[in-house]
Amino acid sequence: MGNEKINSIDYKELYAQYNWFANSYVPAVQSSCDEFFLPGFKFILLGISRNINTLMDKDAYFVTKIRIDKLHDMFFRMSEQAVGIVLDKILGKPNSRFNLNKLTDLEAKIITSFNDFMFNSLSQFLIPSPPVLKRTNFDVVHLTFLLKDIDSGNVAKFIITLPEELLQPDVVTSQSDKFDYGDFATSVIDVAVKIGTTRFKLIDVKNIEIDDIVVFDDSDINHMVLKFKDYETDINLNPNLGLVMPFDNDGGNEDMAGENTNLWDSIEVEMSAQFDTVKITLGELKNIEQGLVVDLTSIYDNKVTLSVEDKPIARGELVIVNDRYGVKIDEVIAPSVKNNIEESALPVQNDEFTDETEETVVNENMPQQAEIQAGGQAPDEEDEFDYSDFELEDEDI
Repeated sequence: MGNEKINSIDYKELYAQYNWFANSYVPAVQSSCDEFFLPGFKFILLGISRNINTLMDKDAYFVTKIRIDKLHDMFFRMSEQAVGIVLDKILGKPNSRFNLNKLTDLEAKIITSFNDFMFNSLSQFLIPSPPVLKRTNFDVVHLTFLLKDIDSGNVAKFIITLPEELLQPDVVTSQSDKFDYGDFATSVIDVAVKIGTTRFKLIDVKNIEIDDIVVFDDSDINHMVLKFKDYETDINLNPNLGLVMPFDNDGGNEDMAGENTNLWDSIEVEMSAQFDTVKITLGELKNIEQGLVVDLTSIYDNKVTLSVEDKPIARGELVIVNDRYGVKIDEVIAPSVKNNIEESALPVQNDEFTDETEETVVNENMPQQAEIQAGGQAPDEEDEFDYSDFELEDEDI
């Protein structure tokens, strides 16, 4: 519609009149078509409007103008596709593609006769012209239909233009508000609340234990991020000071395992923290969008999940350390893989060893462990968290 401004009064007026047009014109149009062509087409009311420009955009139309009286006309506009659908069904499908500019006299006569026949059916809904009229331009209403060939399923537009001066539609009025907007504000939705992120060395990730505290560098006790599907917005919060830890901390995440022993352990990955599903009301969401400081005290009781590259590794409770949020771990989702990494550092058998030598080593040393390595996993052992699954970017190394 470009920059054209829609008249809201017209919109509300047509909205209130819609049922009258649908109940009056749709059956009359359908019965006219069935009587003239025999059943095989279906008319579906697509819309009612006073602006025809958007309805006719990029389409060619066959237009029939029929005089109602000295000052009023009714127009039937059948799109090129609609004309083709009708003629294909009535005269048979031609060998070449239909072209409105090459319409024969017979084809034009069929369409014009159909529009004349329909006009006689629709004129029953028109009232007589007022006795005295000074204007020469009158408002009109456009009824846009989809004309569908039931057999082929092809559809196209068919527009009927009526002089509003000769219409007297029934108007549907609401007796009272059916919806209490006060209840709307109390409706509850599930959202995600993101706390923040931090950079963590891989050796620290794999050695996370219960009661450890992870502080998130880019968090702020006065802000979090609310996420609902693809929508994200900042939350301005009143922090819950009951979460403040009783000791001072500079907010850094020091190595939990001492010095790094290899390059793999020193790689940094990004760890994020997010509440499990949080329920908030639409009233609270509205306050959040308006930038108001909100008190979401209820979310502080929810568990927080720590993830690395969308893989959950631990869960815990929210705490405040200085001016940043942290999480006190009370559940480690990923079991320690320290032993596996140490085993991977053992010398690898070289190609000079025979199969017999390898079998001897396996049989003499830790047969159960060798079976696990050969088979992938012992039957009773829980799946271990594989930190090699993380997709590391170049800047992490």
